[in-house]
Amino acid sequence: MIIKMNNKNKDFYEYMGRAFGSRVIQNQTNDRIFDDDSKMWYIDIEDEKIISFISVSNNVIKNIYTTKDKSLQELLKMVKKENEIGSSTVTNLYESSYKKAGYKVEKNDSYKNFLIIPLDTKNLACKIIIQTQEPFFNHHSLERDTQ
Repeated sequence: MIIKMNNKNKDFYEYMGRAFGSRVIQNQTNDRIFDDDSKMWYIDIEDEKIISFISVSNNVIKNIYTTKDKSLQELLKMVKKENEIGSSTVTNLYESSYKKAGYKVEKNDSYKNFLIIPLDTKNLACKIIIQTQEPFFNHHSLERDTQ
């Protein structure tokens, strides 16, 4: 079962409470997990246990964890569909899952345990063109003023 929630949801800590401060997750991902107010969480739960989660804040992937790659790939596709993901620094443990979910990844020489998911400027440029042209054609006349 996949659920999407933030830390204001009533059952949030029932699902995610064990992940915060977990040394197992921290040691595996080389990342600390925090429940910041700005994060939206995508969580896959199976048999009342977390299988995978991803947090997103301001279109940046912040935290990732999984015990099943297929589950993570499903969450990554959902995140990509629902968000304009900007440049994100992510753990390198799940590199193959990022690629299988359609993300580009770049090595990061500054951080040996992390990768960069770069901003997809191709899709961004297309959306900027569409967004800037539509209002122009909808609100401005192309006829010449003859007065």
